[in-house]
Amino acid sequence: MRIVDLREVTAPISSPIANAYIDFSRMTCSLVAVVTDVVRDGKPVIGYGFNSNGRYGQGGLIRERFFPRLLEADPSTLQNDAGDNLDPQRIWSALMRNEKPGGHGERSVAVGTIDMAVWDAVAKIAGRPLFHLLAEQHGVQPDPRVFVYAAGGYYYPGKDLSALRAEMRGHLNRGYTVVKMKIGGAAIAEDRERIEAVLAEIGSYAQLAVDANGRFDLETAIAYAKMLREYPLFWYEEAGDPLDYALQAALAEFYPAPMATGENLFSHQDARNLLRYGGMRPDRDWLQFDCALSYGLVEYLRTLQELRTAGWSPRRCIPHGGHQMSLNIAAGLGLGGNESYPDLFQPFGGFPDGVRVEDGFITMPDLPGIGFEGKADLIRVMRNLAE
Repeated sequence: MRIVDLREVTAPISSPIANAYIDFSRMTCSLVAVVTDVVRDGKPVIGYGFNSNGRYGQGGLIRERFFPRLLEADPSTLQNDAGDNLDPQRIWSALMRNEKPGGHGERSVAVGTIDMAVWDAVAKIAGRPLFHLLAEQHGVQPDPRVFVYAAGGYYYPGKDLSALRAEMRGHLNRGYTVVKMKIGGAAIAEDRERIEAVLAEIGSYAQLAVDANGRFDLETAIAYAKMLREYPLFWYEEAGDPLDYALQAALAEFYPAPMATGENLFSHQDARNLLRYGGMRPDRDWLQFDCALSYGLVEYLRTLQELRTAGWSPRRCIPHGGHQMSLNIAAGLGLGGNESYPDLFQPFGGFPDGVRVEDGFITMPDLPGIGFEGKADLIRVMRNLAE
């Protein structure tokens, strides 16, 4: 059993939308295929992966640094002890050979993208949905029902309050019970109007979360906290720079309701520092670490252990990214849910065809691997790369 080929393509997922910090007009995504010599139904088993939105494709790092390490490795060192499947932990170690610690920037995205494809291949070789495989490996009961919320509310030219309200109404009509919108890309008075418009639209049918995408300094973050605490929000997300733990900790004095952060922390060491120094409260706050951006599931398992050590439940994790990998982790390891993008970043976002949101939850289908084959527009792109 071995990996016989590795492929990557960097594709555009450009859009005119913007959050408080960046626009997506030149955004790209790396798509990776891990081709094995295992044959099922007359075809080689191929695992697929891609990086989450908000970070650019990592084709250079993937092709020039990480792919060669796997292809040069002795195939037996990448297998499990039984020799009947690949071993994600050993593959991860091979990817990270000769890498210095620290500096969890772009390489964490490259490794996370490959790691996703490896887990997809491993679960397909085992003939199991990934969430079932994860639950079995960790001795827990899988729960195919996963909470999801609809992320949107971006800024873009010509988007007025009526368009924002219509967008949020569309999410409710799809079955979501929590919706999210961007703040910080306009003056605080305008953002207040936007928030009040959305709250008037969703009424008691749903809750609203707001996301500043790390835009604020401490003074602005506090000013927003004082404004936001007047409303019954689901959470106040990423007010300041993700590594400014002191800013995050200071906000707790001004914002007693739930806060959320973590999507731009890319290692278990960063997660540990957030829990130590960021003032996050395990009884109400939410953690948004995204495995596809943070060295993959192998590293994410270390992050979850850091949470347990610090007295946090995995149920307080609702990952960023809106991809099926995190859906499998949520269902298999008991996370609190997952983000979703009903209208954005296609074909990479969303659920397998036929999966519907009901009262804020989806039910995972029994598809081998991560389940990409169940999403027609996505698997078409993937097969163009590798099959």
